[in-house]
Amino acid sequence: MASSPDRVVVVTGASSGIGKACAEAFARMGWHVIGTGRDPARCDAAEAELRAIPGARVDFLRGNFAEMAEVRRVAAEIAALTDRVHVLVNNAGGIRDGHYVSSEGLEETFAANHLASFLLTRELMPLLERAAQDSPPGTVRVIAVSSLAHEQCAAMRWDDLMMDGDFATGPAYCQAKLANLLFTRELDRRVSGKGITAQAMHPGKVGSNFWSHGEATLQAYGKGQDLIAPEAPARTIVWLATAPEAGTEGGRYFHDLQEIPAAPQARDDTAAARLWQESERILEAL
Repeated sequence: MASSPDRVVVVTGASSGIGKACAEAFARMGWHVIGTGRDPARCDAAEAELRAIPGARVDFLRGNFAEMAEVRRVAAEIAALTDRVHVLVNNAGGIRDGHYVSSEGLEETFAANHLASFLLTRELMPLLERAAQDSPPGTVRVIAVSSLAHEQCAAMRWDDLMMDGDFATGPAYCQAKLANLLFTRELDRRVSGKGITAQAMHPGKVGSNFWSHGEATLQAYGKGQDLIAPEAPARTIVWLATAPEAGTEGGRYFHDLQEIPAAPQARDDTAAARLWQESERILEAL
């Protein structure tokens, strides 16, 4: 296991889009970047580009985050690369064009957008805690990439989180983005006393391969939007990872370098605690 005084960041979904832009920014800042991605070709290309940055220290891991066994494997591979993680950016996720169930029986939108982040954060907690022990308070951070889409989900479907009984791609994605915010809130409540801060952000409408994975109506909608470059939300994520003001009062929600209000259902502490318990229950049943 390598021990390094360098700052270490883990960025999920780093093979393209926002994640790749984040990984590049951190690499140029001299951080040890550990990226994850699903598609082998995109991972290979991103890894080559990142390693071409002068002085960059980059490791790139492959894994399908709709499969919890692969999340656990990637977490173990991260632990073999470093003994501490200073910032974890839970960026991987997205929308699908239909109802897909993983080999473990999980609906893939909920699995990849929420359960993977929950599990990876839990598995990497010893490394985050170790980083916090020898870092200034509040400088070890977990950042969730959520979305304004959470506003379209009035509440979690507690009796059917996987929407097996009534699945639709849009509502499934909106619920997963609400889950990101509730998870961030409960995570911060649990770890803020250990010197770790959890925050969430909305990236905006980004020109990336996000749209290509959705249904035809979503793809058409994306083509009609004024999309921003991935580097724009990446700036906010890097700011959330490094700015002193982002290291206090966790459980907040940001866009374009500013705090914004999350919907009331995303600020429900009872729901946040329940989601944590339900997530643990789902993972224990695998």
